[in-house]
Amino acid sequence: MNLVEALINAIRLPELRNKILFTGGILVVFRLFANIAIPGAKQSALSLLFNQQALLGLLDLFSGGGLSRFSIVAMGMNPYINATIIMQLMTVISERIKEIQKEGEAGRRRIQRWSRYLTVALGAGQGYGFTVLFQNTSPAILPALDWFQRLQIIMVLTAGTVMLMWFGELITEYGIGNGVSLIIFAGIIGRGPQGIASVFSAHSTGGGLADYVPFIIFGAIALIMTAVIIEVQQATRKIPIQSAQRVAGGREVGRRASFLPLRVNHAGVIPIIFAISVMFLPTIVANYFNAAPPDTWYYRAAHWIQGNFAPDTPNLPMAVTYNALYFLLTFGFTYFYTAITFDVNDVADNLKRYSSFIPGIRPGPPTAYYLQQVMNRVTFVGAVFLGFITVILPIATAKISGIPHQQMYLGGTAILIVVGVALDTMKQLQTQLVMRQYRGFIK
Repeated sequence: MNLVEALINAIRLPELRNKILFTGGILVVFRLFANIAIPGAKQSALSLLFNQQALLGLLDLFSGGGLSRFSIVAMGMNPYINATIIMQLMTVISERIKEIQKEGEAGRRRIQRWSRYLTVALGAGQGYGFTVLFQNTSPAILPALDWFQRLQIIMVLTAGTVMLMWFGELITEYGIGNGVSLIIFAGIIGRGPQGIASVFSAHSTGGGLADYVPFIIFGAIALIMTAVIIEVQQATRKIPIQSAQRVAGGREVGRRASFLPLRVNHAGVIPIIFAISVMFLPTIVANYFNAAPPDTWYYRAAHWIQGNFAPDTPNLPMAVTYNALYFLLTFGFTYFYTAITFDVNDVADNLKRYSSFIPGIRPGPPTAYYLQQVMNRVTFVGAVFLGFITVILPIATAKISGIPHQQMYLGGTAILIVVGVALDTMKQLQTQLVMRQYRGFIK
């Protein structure tokens, strides 16, 4: 069953139809807010900055174009995603938070409440960073601000993030799919026509068919990468699992064979978000020193970072260093996040608790060691894949097609998000349909 067929079948059922309409309505409201700009920002200066900074384009991707317009939802879901990641890290660092997580629904709600508070704090900090960044660009995007005007902008940006966080939770609870993922998905799809049209207009010189050759090449690469991403997103390493026999009611039961699926790309796009945050930090810090005296060392250091710390800088050794560092961060964060979200010791304990085992592997620590070895090999493929999608693919596509990767709307990260969310939503929709078919059969 494909996505279109699943949607048609879902629309026929009143309950699922209401869920789909509710989800669509929330996403439409989000797109309306993404087009309400904060007064005072110069759009021409914004466009110039985003054409120069590739990482800002990726941050704009996660906000659905809100950052390039400096709208009230300019920060998108980034503070909420970062807050959620930090709380997941805390479950590893703090034994107390790990115990709270194991308390079931009550513990989950408590950690979720802490994530919301942290979202507000991170949103305020990121809002302040953007006001400073946009004031110190050349030409300046924002005019000189007093403390009250700056506070107003920070409060509006933070409120926009909190509103999107609420929208995501509403979709997850009352709609179809994961709310946060769908909001990012809607942002990418919503700004698609405008992004593609701007690239066409920038490269259209009246040369006839020659104008369309780069776009044909780019489209072919996008189609091939879409197929590759679908395969990798669905790829799993199946570990055979067998349940031991046990006696119940005078009969032997159990002895079932199944498998434990280990996803190749277990971390999703989270490592990319981590890497973007780290790589963009030096540029944000450097912009703080734009107003410093020109004869100071920190002004010269900040000026050097602004001119050389970029993926496409004319300084070739620095460009290679930058992209290599970006790749290594994405690669390393993939292992890091996978180790946090997939605890092999917990999996081994659960298998032992339910009288299950991996054939040829003793239960307990040997099982955990075996799973760790397999997961390391599987994650290596996923980490290389994410690094290729994030760093190598945009550079290679720019060289082959001739389109600068700052102007590439459908980059590898965008395709990865769109395909991943579409597959996940389709699976949830099919699960809902199967549940209702069984329910109708029982009735």
